[in-house]
Amino acid sequence: MNRRKFFRNGSLLTLGTSLLHPFNSTANSIGNSGKNKKAKNIIVVVSDGMSIGTLNMADLYLSRKIGTGTNWLQLYKDNKVTRSLMDMASASSIVTDSAAASSSWGGGVRIDNGALNVSKNGEEHLPIWQKFKQAGKKAGCVTTVPITHATPAGFCINSKSRNAQEQIAEKYLQQKFDVMMGGGDTYFSPEKRKDKKNLYKDFSSNGYEVVQTRNEMLSASIDKPILGVFNDGALPYSIDRNNSKELLQKVPTLAEMTHKAIEAMKDHPKGFVLQVEAGKVDWAAHGNDIAGLLYDQVAHDDAIQVAMDFAEQDGETLVIITTDHGNANPGLIYGKETNDNFDSVQKYKHTNEWILNGIGKETSVSQLKERVAYANAMPLTDEKAKLLLSYYSELQTEDGLYNPKKLPFKVLAEIQSKHNSVGWISMQHSADYVELAMYGPGSQHLKPFIKNTDLHYFMLEAAEVENTF
Repeated sequence: MNRRKFFRNGSLLTLGTSLLHPFNSTANSIGNSGKNKKAKNIIVVVSDGMSIGTLNMADLYLSRKIGTGTNWLQLYKDNKVTRSLMDMASASSIVTDSAAASSSWGGGVRIDNGALNVSKNGEEHLPIWQKFKQAGKKAGCVTTVPITHATPAGFCINSKSRNAQEQIAEKYLQQKFDVMMGGGDTYFSPEKRKDKKNLYKDFSSNGYEVVQTRNEMLSASIDKPILGVFNDGALPYSIDRNNSKELLQKVPTLAEMTHKAIEAMKDHPKGFVLQVEAGKVDWAAHGNDIAGLLYDQVAHDDAIQVAMDFAEQDGETLVIITTDHGNANPGLIYGKETNDNFDSVQKYKHTNEWILNGIGKETSVSQLKERVAYANAMPLTDEKAKLLLSYYSELQTEDGLYNPKKLPFKVLAEIQSKHNSVGWISMQHSADYVELAMYGPGSQHLKPFIKNTDLHYFMLEAAEVENTF
């Protein structure tokens, strides 16, 4: 594949002045965001499955709740970033999945949905985090879904199938990535892996500090590579975590993982690269779960602030903020009560996942009404309660990534929409051109519209790493 030339003569133009503002400066702008430097470090912050309506509603939610909107849109308002749209189509469809989307950035080639940096003909494309490792940088990923899931894996390894998560975990060890944190105990624990391998033991014997609680992570040594696994599958949704003392103690936030990863890699002489993923934004969109969606989008926004605080102080860090595709395209629907209806989400205590997983065949109408009232501060009629309960008479457990029990997520979302004015067009990915924002060295070269694979070469050029691998 021909290399896309973003910078003249294959290197950054020497423009502007160095970044001199203090850690929490708000006076910075594109004009002084490190134009005269190469990107020693790169932080890619991804909200998986974020439609523009999700970004919009998160900003409105925060603005109406606390008086200030999202960090992401504040960067636009302050003219701190270069902004673009990005075409995320895969080789097999104009609607991508997360594996092909991440692989387009990771391997620089469009591949079929479901694969990780492996083309249909079997050709493997070297993932970008391996390229940066070979160039001497440290590399890591943090996520709110299994660390072996599609988005982190797309930056890191080759696999014919995104579903081979036990093997993906082993490949992480083979490549010796420096910080890998998220969920996925199922793919590391000898009690849960099909082959009974103890990957925790293998990582430990190879010099990793293995952490499995928030406190262990916060106190982990930064002199060793870190593997952090904090739940069986994905991490709990942010709103469910925030309303559980047990989860608050056990599970770190995405911002806390981001801070720890930066702390562990920032002093490396040749720099570092880090992917940060709010993976459960996508899962919430699949479930039309507004509480899951908004609170995890806000968690992503908190991680943006951690990355930006570091980048503004450091002056040699390129921050890339984006999403890999749209999902469900939610948005607020016009009506006389829209403002008040949307504000009711501020009273939510739990996700729809929490509500529905706490229901069974034995649940009574009154018990369900109490559960919904507690979780959503929303009245539920007997008729609607009976409708929801009807789905539990013959629940089937089938293979499925986001709703294996076939729980009535869509039905509950439709009931809620009358009270919160949030509408959804589907429960699936969409072919959105996605938001892309950049800050730091090289960001001034971002064009207003790019193809997903362009981002791979952009990162290499920004860091002045030759694509000779």
